[in-house]
Amino acid sequence: MSHQHDLPDASVARRRFLKVLAGTAGALIVGIPWTDVAAAADGPAAPFPLSMLGDKLYDLGAFVRIDADGKVLIGARDPDTGTGVATALPRIIADELDADWKNVSVIGLGLGVSNDNGNIRWTYGRQVGGTGDSIPAAWNDLRQAGALARWLLLQAAARQLGVAAERLHTDAGQVVSPDGRRLDYGSLVEAAAKIAPPAQAVAAKTPDQYRLIGQPAGDVDAHAMVTGQLPFAGDQSISDTLVALLVRCPWPDGTLDSFDAQAAKAIKGVVDVIALRPEPGQQPGNTVIAPAVAVVAQDTWTALQARAKLKVHWKPGASQGENSGAFEQQANDLINNKDQAPTTRVRNDGDVDAANRKAARRLEATYAQPWLAHATAEPMNCMVRIDADRAMLVIPTQAPQRASAIVQRLTGLKPEQIEIKVPRVGGGYGRRLDHDYVVETVMIAKAVKKPVRLLWTRDDDLTHDYYRSASVIRINAALNGKRQFLSWSQRTASASALTGRGVPDANLWTSELDLNQVPAGLVPNYRSDWFSVASSMPRGPARGMPHLSNAFAVESFIDETAHVLKENPLDTRLRLLGEPREIPLQGGGSMDTGRMINVLKQVADRIDWSRWLRTVNGLGIASWYVNGAYVAHAIEASLQGDKLNIERVVCAVDVGRVINPRGLENQVAGATLDALSTALNLAITYKDGQVQQHNFKDYALASMAQLPDNIETIIVPADDRAPTGASFLAMPTAAPALANAVFRVSAVRVRRLPLMRELLRML
Repeated sequence: MSHQHDLPDASVARRRFLKVLAGTAGALIVGIPWTDVAAAADGPAAPFPLSMLGDKLYDLGAFVRIDADGKVLIGARDPDTGTGVATALPRIIADELDADWKNVSVIGLGLGVSNDNGNIRWTYGRQVGGTGDSIPAAWNDLRQAGALARWLLLQAAARQLGVAAERLHTDAGQVVSPDGRRLDYGSLVEAAAKIAPPAQAVAAKTPDQYRLIGQPAGDVDAHAMVTGQLPFAGDQSISDTLVALLVRCPWPDGTLDSFDAQAAKAIKGVVDVIALRPEPGQQPGNTVIAPAVAVVAQDTWTALQARAKLKVHWKPGASQGENSGAFEQQANDLINNKDQAPTTRVRNDGDVDAANRKAARRLEATYAQPWLAHATAEPMNCMVRIDADRAMLVIPTQAPQRASAIVQRLTGLKPEQIEIKVPRVGGGYGRRLDHDYVVETVMIAKAVKKPVRLLWTRDDDLTHDYYRSASVIRINAALNGKRQFLSWSQRTASASALTGRGVPDANLWTSELDLNQVPAGLVPNYRSDWFSVASSMPRGPARGMPHLSNAFAVESFIDETAHVLKENPLDTRLRLLGEPREIPLQGGGSMDTGRMINVLKQVADRIDWSRWLRTVNGLGIASWYVNGAYVAHAIEASLQGDKLNIERVVCAVDVGRVINPRGLENQVAGATLDALSTALNLAITYKDGQVQQHNFKDYALASMAQLPDNIETIIVPADDRAPTGASFLAMPTAAPALANAVFRVSAVRVRRLPLMRELLRML
């Protein structure tokens, strides 16, 4: 999970309403802006216009535009970081609209903001991508946008045909009368735009009327991506744009001592050399990540040459004495010291100590996992133009509203004076919830008083990240004579991703643990303790956290328990889950053990788990619960000499109603491969406070040869439930399922250390 804090929240003390505007050329424009209740009577201000760079310029007032020629343009409000929301969100609207998908074009929306009598209005509501909740957050809003547009078209058709609107229906971009007459939407838009919207919300479709929701569709940007025509932020430019590259301090808490820019400035095309320093009092992600010296030049090649000529002297901070090995040792010392009180006792059900005294058997295991970088395919970059009364930015961001707040602080401009364009984003994983790279660009643009495009190299990206902290997790459990868990105690030591981000000390654990993670609520005596480990390493939101590291430890421990009990690991899990029932969650909601059991059985049946004991290969299994969704993996692995082969991967997901099954399959495959690559290869290490990995040669993503040819995906039908998120859902269980498969196939019992690295060395 990616944690978000200080995002402008338009939903506080606000209500939504639907609005209709007459567009140019007889277009019907419908959207969902946000406004203060007090301002609603005065009517909404015009929406902040959006224009996209490229050969064609579109001004989109809100979510839907229907032109007189019958073409439909739908805006995708959340940044698409590879999660497929640019397809899924517009299909929600298009289904309610009853649009013909062949006639629909989709455009990614930039930040929608305007001034409503001194208050900020977020035109499109919430705009956050890559956090696993875009679809559930948009489900009701976007259906209403489509339903209102359809209602207006029906009213216009009723007047033209002389038939009551209730007797008409819509079908693939047309209104159909009982006698078979048909009117294209394009012929109705001018009249529809003049009709006042109803005072009450329009009824959305019933599920039996869905025509697009639940049907597979390809990514709307797929053709442009594979043909190289899709522009990313780094491809954008305007006249007189300069290029900036930075040299950053290798220590996160170091300082700039001095620099000599004479040789750099002597290169033709170099415009300026500028020192950047973190702003005192600003939270991580809201200012530059480290002191830096920026080279500003007319083109990238010149900037690279000049950067190489810089002579910079840095002063190390306290982090100079830190290294990743010592961090792990400190974490081990904390969790192994029984007299050490935790930083936070996260949960304490029943009486663990009393249950331990009654145990027939006790088990213990420790799992260490490394620091990780985001390593997005598209390194950080940003383009900024600042004028006296306006700023325009092109940002590959997951949170444009947060970026806008930062630009406001740095420039003094009002929100409606700041235009933020968000093209397709080359991966987010939580890294682009932070905006240090935006701060750098704005600072440079202000200094040189010209448009600036900041580029990060891969070296910059790996050595100056907001990393996922390493962790050490120790689990102790007690079982009775019936092989049932009497108690479960988890002690986790890590460095919180929320340190310094305005989060109370009592809540720093929330980036590291989930209050209701399995087996909480399943074991009568359950305890979860978190120990804070000091570190100067920058840390921030990361894909799949906090579930990724915890699922690995928990699901590995369950397999080791089965090994000790000499039983089928699937049986161990099913006994832990018990009878299908709703388990109340602390904080509200419930977990359905029946749905968890189902995804486990689905993957077990598909991979033929009955072979578990007799196959020469290893079979591993794991399951998890994430924010209302359920996931399980079953993996078959083999060893040929010292070479590990992943023979098969099966994943089952239960995410409620599915908007786009093909998109969901892609997310499952992508998250699974990401998790397997992380498990097999990845670790960030640091020595004397400096990160040791500089490129993919020493932070090597898994090769195609290491990964499975196919991810077999099972989507559990659950159309009676609202949709949940799925962007990282398949991550938590892939690595433990693989570890459990290798654990089974290996001839010796080994402890799983940093996500399989030690295991693979031993094999």
